[in-house]
Amino acid sequence: MGVHTNNMKLNYIDIHSHLNLSPLLENKDQIIQNMRDAGIGTITVGTDYETSKLAVEMANDRPDILWATVGQHPNDLPTGQAGNPDEVFDYEKYLELAKNEKVVAIGETGLDYYRLGSSDKVLVTSEEQKQQEIKIEKQRQKDLFIKHIEIAIETGKSLMIHARPAKNSMDVYEDVLDILETYQQKAKSQKLAANFHFFVGDIEIAKRIVKNNWTMSFDGPITFTKDYDEVIKSIPLENIMAETDAPFATPVPYRGQTNYPQYVEFIYKKIAEIKEISINECRAQILNNVKRVFGI
Repeated sequence: MGVHTNNMKLNYIDIHSHLNLSPLLENKDQIIQNMRDAGIGTITVGTDYETSKLAVEMANDRPDILWATVGQHPNDLPTGQAGNPDEVFDYEKYLELAKNEKVVAIGETGLDYYRLGSSDKVLVTSEEQKQQEIKIEKQRQKDLFIKHIEIAIETGKSLMIHARPAKNSMDVYEDVLDILETYQQKAKSQKLAANFHFFVGDIEIAKRIVKNNWTMSFDGPITFTKDYDEVIKSIPLENIMAETDAPFATPVPYRGQTNYPQYVEFIYKKIAEIKEISINECRAQILNNVKRVFGI
């Protein structure tokens, strides 16, 4: 069992990691060797043009275990990461990059409402102005997201969705799904494929994603909190993926340390445990999902 790529058998695939970000980037050669030894492949995810370009270069250099996504994160870059946090999205440049055969998805893209109101992007002087600034920022993110969807349709590639809601809310998922479903209808001849990375939605949101035949991926937190158990139990295995989001969100037993793609094995095992199935059954189905959605 496993996925064969260029005569290399992969036991697990981590569908979302950041080998193109510090501190993984500085140690990428050793990390990739460790992955190869363990039979682990990963999709390296772009968060702006430079990291997208780097992801593609890395995937082309090591085609047996690496793939790439290209996109501009709705928040641009996480604070403290290298790069240009104020990049203007260049559709043609991203489109050209997206055409590379090692690019399996467009993103990470979507909407992030988690920091709205406390963000540097929202300059608060009065409540009324704050609400106006939030409205402008939401529209900026939606416009950026739509450009990514259009590239996905043009290239026939999947979307790697980032959707982070405001606290105690599912608002961001509702907005992302409204936009995606509109484009699903427009792209009748070309069905949109999408994965909701680092899924933190509720059962109702999960049902809506399943209804559209999209997938959701889970990360390290499922190994140390039961908050995700009921949702994972409710989702058909055909709609589930596993990821690390390395170097972030490290699973038990390495919680608190740097995360690596090879730790995705702990996510597969936890999903199997929650769904009360064997690891082999879980692994086989998730690898099938990866093949269906990303062509790996």
